[in-house]
Amino acid sequence: MNRHDAAGPEQLALLPQQVVSRYLTDGVRSGSEVPPIVALQRASKPLSDTGARWATAHVRRLLDVAMERFDGRPTQADAWLAPRLHATIRMTRAEAAEPELWAFLAMVVAPDYVVWRHKGTAGKDGSSPAATVDRFFGPHYKQAFARLWWAAEMFRDGEDYRPVVVACGTQDMVNSVLRLSVIDHRPTARALVRVLENLTAVNASVLGDRMNAVSSAVNAAGSTLMYEVIAPDSRLDVEDLMAWIKAAEDEVPVDEESLPDGPNDGAVPRAAVDTLTRYFEELAAEAPIRDRKRMKDGDQ
Repeated sequence: MNRHDAAGPEQLALLPQQVVSRYLTDGVRSGSEVPPIVALQRASKPLSDTGARWATAHVRRLLDVAMERFDGRPTQADAWLAPRLHATIRMTRAEAAEPELWAFLAMVVAPDYVVWRHKGTAGKDGSSPAATVDRFFGPHYKQAFARLWWAAEMFRDGEDYRPVVVACGTQDMVNSVLRLSVIDHRPTARALVRVLENLTAVNASVLGDRMNAVSSAVNAAGSTLMYEVIAPDSRLDVEDLMAWIKAAEDEVPVDEESLPDGPNDGAVPRAAVDTLTRYFEELAAEAPIRDRKRMKDGDQ
């Protein structure tokens, strides 16, 4: 299944987990079957808001472009797609925390993208390569589209998506760091990206393993240290965020070549980022790099 050719819905909706479980067959996960779009749409719950920000057309276009542009190298699509997906589906964190929304996108709008991006390789038992269930309906750090939206939300610096591109260019930043509770603190997220940038600048070896070790150390230290105290964040401008969301009604599709602008709700305080970067680099110097096996295909 190279693309999703069945007639799809015009707007996003909510798809309950029990419906996903009923129709998410091995064939759908491997891409050899197309989900029953009509049945899934009937079982979905419409959103109370029918604004343009929930339209599927722009999202579908982005996914088609990503599959064409990154044909044969799907992991590299994350850095390109994450900021553009975030700028296209404009919503609050509360709205983005709804797993049924992401399930609808994965099962009804773009199951082909989920398979293309996450199907991995054939199993040792000879089974066909397939995306795991949690790529269709799972936690925000595993679900195929939620992980990208939340990566953009957590790693952006106000309206600047450039840190998102850096973060999503290293799979461990999405697969490991995104699931940490300390990442909710914006200076912590920004400082981790700064550490990644500094390691990249000196051509550090096993970059992914190093960031995994650093993030583990940061999370462990965060259980006893209050990052909010030593590196306070500024208050987000909720009015600007809501204005950015509302502007989706009049925005044209995001550009394929240049980064879009995120919500101008406040940059991360530079002094806080500098403080944590220095501290995290000290942790990095001491953090043991485990001789771990390379990531399984399902974690890519």
